[in-house]
Amino acid sequence: MKKKRLIYLGLLLFLLILIGLYLSGRPLPIEVKEELYDGIVYRRKVHYEPRLWIAHIITIDLHTEGINFIVTPPDFTEKDDEHPLRARTTSRFLEKYNLQIAVNGSEFTPWHSNSFLDYYPHMGDPVTPTGFTASRGKRYTEGNRPTLYIAKDNVAQFEPPRGKVYNAISGSHMLIVEGEHVEGLDSEIPAPRTAYGVDFGPDRLVIVVVDGRQPFYSEGATLTQLADLMIDYGVYTAINMDGGGSSTLVIEDESGKAKVLNSPINSYIPGRERPVANHLGVYVEQ
Repeated sequence: MKKKRLIYLGLLLFLLILIGLYLSGRPLPIEVKEELYDGIVYRRKVHYEPRLWIAHIITIDLHTEGINFIVTPPDFTEKDDEHPLRARTTSRFLEKYNLQIAVNGSEFTPWHSNSFLDYYPHMGDPVTPTGFTASRGKRYTEGNRPTLYIAKDNVAQFEPPRGKVYNAISGSHMLIVEGEHVEGLDSEIPAPRTAYGVDFGPDRLVIVVVDGRQPFYSEGATLTQLADLMIDYGVYTAINMDGGGSSTLVIEDESGKAKVLNSPINSYIPGRERPVANHLGVYVEQ
């Protein structure tokens, strides 16, 4: 009897060790609400139905003084001006431009991911974001995909502004229009997701990143679930951004280094960031 008890205790300990290793480096699957800065709130929302999935929500009051935005600036070189950007992770983008918050942006080309050894791009490889893109007045790609425009005075909208474009970043398609999710969104396949939205004012920008493809931690959301979540947070209009292994949300920690808030999964490896084309970054004067 005593021997069986020891065996059970040993198995339990082994299971706890495995669970600890599996969760190591990932945010704990518990709900969190935290004010990161004046006008900026972070929430971690854990869903249990119809599957386990974790969402990370940043809400930004667009009227708060000291907040500014930047879309990844172009990296033109004499050798290769066909592709305006050099791929980098969201963490590297935050640190390079001394940002306080950063999130991945548009879909891009070229791209493939066959295994953890066979993928593109690597850090520094040339890439082109899909759709219209502008960074602080400099336009560098064109396209007709749904686009978020953010003016110098932080007016955020999905219609082209009058006058010169300041920041612009494009998504794959609309998720929410006039407070209702777009019909026919679903593929029924849960996945990691990234989306940007604004409320009716618009007074707030809402950024959502969903973890996915990680069994027993977070399996991901369908597009309809993503849209419904954003509507719960008051979003009136929203676009879907690059998802899958690209979905990454980062903030600056107390030492000035990048801290990943979610659990990205690139090349089937949890916690591994994917180098992507462009991003949306937030400066906060402190």
